[in-house]
Amino acid sequence: MTQGTQEAFGRLYETIQRLRAPGGCPWDREQTPLSLRETLIEESYETVEAITEAEGGNAGSASPEGQSSSVEGQSSLHDPSSQREPSSQRELRAHVCEELGDVFLNATMISYIYEESGDFTVEDSLNEVSDKLIRRHPHVFGETEGFAGPESAGKTDTAEKVLAQWDVIKRGVEGRKADSILDEVSRGMPALERSAKLQKKAAKAGFDWKSVDDVWPKVEEELAELRDAVAAGKKNEIEDELGDLLFAVVNISRHLKVDPGVALTRTNAKFTRRFKHVEQSMKKAGIPMDKDHLREMDGFWDEAKLAEKGGSELP
Repeated sequence: MTQGTQEAFGRLYETIQRLRAPGGCPWDREQTPLSLRETLIEESYETVEAITEAEGGNAGSASPEGQSSSVEGQSSLHDPSSQREPSSQRELRAHVCEELGDVFLNATMISYIYEESGDFTVEDSLNEVSDKLIRRHPHVFGETEGFAGPESAGKTDTAEKVLAQWDVIKRGVEGRKADSILDEVSRGMPALERSAKLQKKAAKAGFDWKSVDDVWPKVEEELAELRDAVAAGKKNEIEDELGDLLFAVVNISRHLKVDPGVALTRTNAKFTRRFKHVEQSMKKAGIPMDKDHLREMDGFWDEAKLAEKGGSELP
């Protein structure tokens, strides 16, 4: 680690310390781990979107709207400077840098609040994750008893074996056992991501479709059951069947090795781009946005869709 990296983290820690101290920022001083949960999730999603844009995923043509930051630089209020349009790879990756900084900020702020209350320190949190990484990578560090080290011919040498070894150490060495392997999946995760994680855990235990070809009929079955529930007007069944359909679609994404959350994020961004084009075009043409002018809106939507497929920039 460079001295600069050490100094940069020390500067962040001292900045948070000053914001939380008497005479610091009123907003920051009012925050609690509970109040910062939403901000942490928001910044994590904005980081995912920035990475997707920078690495060619095209999650959206512009930076996330409504970047969060307090009057002191904290992530919570809208920052107009974030409404920029990245125009180069360098700018896109600079945006990743900015968003990762916001994640560091939120994680460090929450840890520091616990440090203030005497529960644990920021140092404890950092040492905890370092110890875990070293313990769960015996093939690199050789410090976990009973597992082959880096010099051993029997060391773990593939990504798949590393993941399996990780779980063995997690349960066997660390004693993190649950009544069910599904209990290891956080209930605080967004529903879409949790569905994928639950399915992945079950698949590791052998409970899975053999291939994606086996999942398509399940999707069709759930879609038919949803249609039947809608036709019968049974509200509770509609909700259940819609959930089953979404769960089956997540199964498709998992077998295709596509992250459903990222896929939906890209679609959300695509819808936003095209709808904004519709809004702008309708305004320019002097046509009101209402259901009586759906034909015109459809026309501008198709115009946006055609432009994107042709690789053109939307006007």
